[in-house]
Amino acid sequence: MTQSIKEILKRTDYGAVVNVKGWVRTRRGNKNVSFVAINDGSCVHNIQVVIDNERFGEEFLKPITTGSCISVIGKIAESLGKGQSVEIQAETVEIYGTADPLTYPLQKKGHTLEFLREIAHLRPRTNTFGAIFRLRHNMAMAIHTFFHERGFFYFHTPLITGSDCEGAGQMFQVTTLNLYDLKKSPNGQIDYSNDFFGKQTSLTVSGQLEGELAAMALGKIYTFGPTFRAENSNTPRHLAEFWMIEPEMAFYEIADNMQLAQEFIQYCIRWALEKCSDDLEFLCERHDNELIDRLKSVVENDFVRLPYTQGVEILQDAVAKGQKFDFPVTWGIDLQSEHERYLVEQHFEKPVILTDYPKEIKSFYMKQNDDGKTVRAMDVLFPKIGEIIGGSQREEDYEKLKQRAEEMHVPEKDIWWYMDTRRYGTAPHSGFGLGFERLLLFVTGMQNIRDVIPFPRTPNTADF
Repeated sequence: MTQSIKEILKRTDYGAVVNVKGWVRTRRGNKNVSFVAINDGSCVHNIQVVIDNERFGEEFLKPITTGSCISVIGKIAESLGKGQSVEIQAETVEIYGTADPLTYPLQKKGHTLEFLREIAHLRPRTNTFGAIFRLRHNMAMAIHTFFHERGFFYFHTPLITGSDCEGAGQMFQVTTLNLYDLKKSPNGQIDYSNDFFGKQTSLTVSGQLEGELAAMALGKIYTFGPTFRAENSNTPRHLAEFWMIEPEMAFYEIADNMQLAQEFIQYCIRWALEKCSDDLEFLCERHDNELIDRLKSVVENDFVRLPYTQGVEILQDAVAKGQKFDFPVTWGIDLQSEHERYLVEQHFEKPVILTDYPKEIKSFYMKQNDDGKTVRAMDVLFPKIGEIIGGSQREEDYEKLKQRAEEMHVPEKDIWWYMDTRRYGTAPHSGFGLGFERLLLFVTGMQNIRDVIPFPRTPNTADF
């Protein structure tokens, strides 16, 4: 029976026969013996296969080059080499697939992350991306486990929607209309009557609004799925297609929301530290030598709760003392990443939850404070990332929500069903959204969000 390399490396029953399969990372040796390092993706470590050249013959072994795929049956032996406890003494070798050494792009040398994005179909075979995608899997498992253990229900919200949750208008349209022959009404508007849904529809930017409906019946729910933003943002922190985790909780007020957000992120990071230590150690050694210390710091410290107004005052005081920012700091602005990172990395040196933002820079659904100027919003700010979570207590008052939607030009015809939850049995409730790739940026120490998703979708890029 085939065993994973991860499992075999733990064994000490020398002499036992095993079948190991994987892709060749390197082959070295002399005229008598070949040492072939293979990896099957189960862990960051390779296993060494020792092959007797005379037994198999040079002609048979010649195709075993970097990138080829082989199956080996052999005995587990104690390794005399450094960095490994066991190796395989090959008895039979089967070559599944070869890789021409003249054209195979992943040779034994350093490759830039930019180059690897150009061959995203092969980059999971590298140590770096193997580690990243194993961590991605583990973070997904941690998320589901965290919410399941706390009585949340996993709720599936639609990817195709007729409403714009954020009010940004930057959405990908979904249509079956012939784009070369669009029929228009007398006033010049596109006629959607013959479209598949009979109305204008788009890919969702968030499952929040539908998630709120579920929370008003099931109590505590979370969504975890792909979302889409048609923003022309070519930055290391933006994707056009990304994954979001969005819990919504009935009877939670803003303080409960903040506490859940802290516990949630700490749980995920603790999971990574406990279950993905080899991959984290590799990434720490190769890409970011402060990574593990930074992760431990987040787990070990409570997050600062800081009102937006006080945050602005801290930033203005820093400017007065000589701190330079590219963007000016005044009350009412939407803080830039440089402002958020200053608060987290220099002033407090720990994560910060910024609350009570000016209502003019936040969405229509956020609960208004008594001061008439701010809303019960919360953003969780992290070192090296800036905002990693955005959320709020939701406005449960029907009249206030209606008025705010009108002020922000959100058509009631598109959200009448959402408004109904405030008409029929309204209740205090809260929620937040975590960009999965933002979390992965922090956990892996990567610098570019394109490197934590298998096939990134960005402006002018939809390959693979």
